[in-house]
Amino acid sequence: MKKVIAGAVLAVTALSGASFLSARTASKAAAPSTSQIVLSQWNEIGRKLVAMAEDFPEDKYDFKPTAAQRTFAEQMLHVAASMYYFTDPAQGQKPRYPDDPKRDGLKTKAEIVAFTKKCVEDGAALIKSKGDKGMSEWTTDPESKQQVQISDLAYITASLLCITAWPGWCPRSLGPRNRPAAGTRNQRDKDEVRKRREA
Repeated sequence: MKKVIAGAVLAVTALSGASFLSARTASKAAAPSTSQIVLSQWNEIGRKLVAMAEDFPEDKYDFKPTAAQRTFAEQMLHVAASMYYFTDPAQGQKPRYPDDPKRDGLKTKAEIVAFTKKCVEDGAALIKSKGDKGMSEWTTDPESKQQVQISDLAYITASLLCITAWPGWCPRSLGPRNRPAAGTRNQRDKDEVRKRREA
């Protein structure tokens, strides 16, 4: 009887050890690569920008919080075109929009949304084509003129896009979990912008 119990304990121990090792091996294999991480971050920022462009009412696209600021449409074009500060240098080219794009062919909400989507897609396609090896290549940052790795340039660009998006405004489509808490500076800014927009 003792041998049967000892054999059962040994079998359970061996099976649990094997399952632990296989789970540990699977978790190591499931770790995302550098290009997958960069692509995921890029797409998340892009999703938020597109949501903002789609969510903002078209009749308010030319709204300015103050006379010195850009309109919402100008800000969206500025932010979306800034994505080419990553994609173009990563391909060895000068950024195609050294200044903000002209509104000649980008007058309507639909045109601005389409432009924003294209900017995001171009960056995602570049990240996929470069792969992990390409993320460690070096290029010149168009602003600082310093050498940076492509993955760092993508991260810097994505971070700046978050910062330069219209302060204090969060698209409804992102839901309440992503909105600033009541009473915070961002919430107060958002409320002030909403009051001006409704006025």
